[in-house]
Order: sequence, then C-alpha cells, then structure tokens
Amino acid sequence: MPVKAVALASDHWGIALKTALSQSLRARGLKVLDLGPDSEDAVDYSDFADKVAYEIVCGKAERGILICGSGIGMSIAANRHRQVRAALCRDVDSTRLTRQHNDANVLILPGALIIESDAQACLGAFLDTAFEGGRHARRVAKLA
Repeated sequence: MPVKAVALASDHWGIALKTALSQSLRARGLKVLDLGPDSEDAVDYSDFADKVAYEIVCGKAERGILICGSGIGMSIAANRHRQVRAALCRDVDSTRLTRQHNDANVLILPGALIIESDAQACLGAFLDTAFEGGRHARRVAKLA
C-alpha cells in the first residue's frame, strides 16, 4: 500500500526535528497529520504516542513518526498498541532493515541523540523501503 498520510508527533525534546521532518514529508506530497505539541513546554510523551497509534489503527495514516529525547519512552508507549510496529532507529541501515523484515509502521527517532541530516536519511529509508514479506510475514503476523 503506498504511503499517502503520515501521523507525526513528538514530545518537547523533538519540536525542531518534527518541524523539519514535516516539511520534508510535505515536499514529498504526503499528507501530514501533525499531532503536536506546538511548543517546547513539557508534555508527556505517552499521550503523543497514543495519538499517532490511534491514527494508524483507525487507518487515517499508513505510517507514523514519533520523536522524544532518547526515543525509548515513545517506543514503549507506541508498541502497547497491537497494530503498531514501532522501531527506534538512529541510522539508515537499521531503518531499512526494520521496514524490510519487521514491516515497521512507526519510526521512532531520538531527538536528543540524532542530527537532523541522519534523521532525514532515516525518514527517506522509512518511506522508500518496502516490506519483503516471505519468511518475515509469518513472524510479523505473530505480533498482531
């Protein structure tokens, strides 16, 4: 299924990176569901992970992107939802592999630990890499 809409959110650590990635997504012609926050005031990351998961589960977005300081909190929160396969990535190779082998539908980025150019490269790999299926499909089905 081609990606048409991407749900995007962060906590207060990820505002700047979220803005940059939103621009890149729009430049690709994708619909961006920016679910916040809109300021650097402290927020609870789990609330924003839940918002992105909801958009995925309801079918309003095919993919999601979440950003927090380390990425760990968002990963834990997002993966509580059965139809979400969220992967914390810091490089293109792990991003590509999680799409190919895990059919990850949510990319988690560590806003405090990644530079924008690496995050943009991960974004490209996340959007452009297809799930391989085959032997991986059986494994992914066990996650649902």
